[in-house]
Amino acid sequence: MKINKKKFIYLISPLKLKKTFYSDLTKVFKTNKVSFFQLRLKKESFKKKLIIGKKIKKICKNFNVNFLINDDVFLAKKLKADGCHLGQNDMKILDARRLIGNKIIGVTCHNSMRLAKIAIKNKADYLAFGAFNFSKTKKIKYRATVKTLNKARKITKAPIVVIGGINSKNYKKLLLNKANFLAISGYIWKNKKLKPIEAIKKFK
Repeated sequence: MKINKKKFIYLISPLKLKKTFYSDLTKVFKTNKVSFFQLRLKKESFKKKLIIGKKIKKICKNFNVNFLINDDVFLAKKLKADGCHLGQNDMKILDARRLIGNKIIGVTCHNSMRLAKIAIKNKADYLAFGAFNFSKTKKIKYRATVKTLNKARKITKAPIVVIGGINSKNYKKLLLNKANFLAISGYIWKNKKLKPIEAIKKFK
């Protein structure tokens, strides 16, 4: 999996899409800062996610952004997405690999080197750690720190995604400590002061 240091944003969708979402997404992608887009819609039906996914896939393709599906490997396969992201309660990596072949599979490891080693053994394409900060997007059960990153770097060369309350004021420390991608959602989509295009430009 190629790493472009200038495209260090791993953008996650809001849980509910506004009318302006597709135009906002296009504007955000035009900044050329996003490597991945993850579709994460917990409350929508499979059929609705399929319709939304097809629209987003086209936009991702236009801007050379990897299109990933959160949790649902069957949806990823149906959409012919670039891959999927698996939580610890989702399908096992090896089972997902049988369904989607050599597509991208990323795995949540929280703050655990034990989980990271299992993901490495099962040939995950990237490892995700967090939460590094307070998050408005989801409740925090696990806290990760810079030490988590340092430990992870000692056991793998795989790309590392960091998540949890990342914003324009705290992101540089994570990149300096060898995180490859910043998973961001709330700061872009739920920002009360900045529009999505204004928010993404704060990451330089």
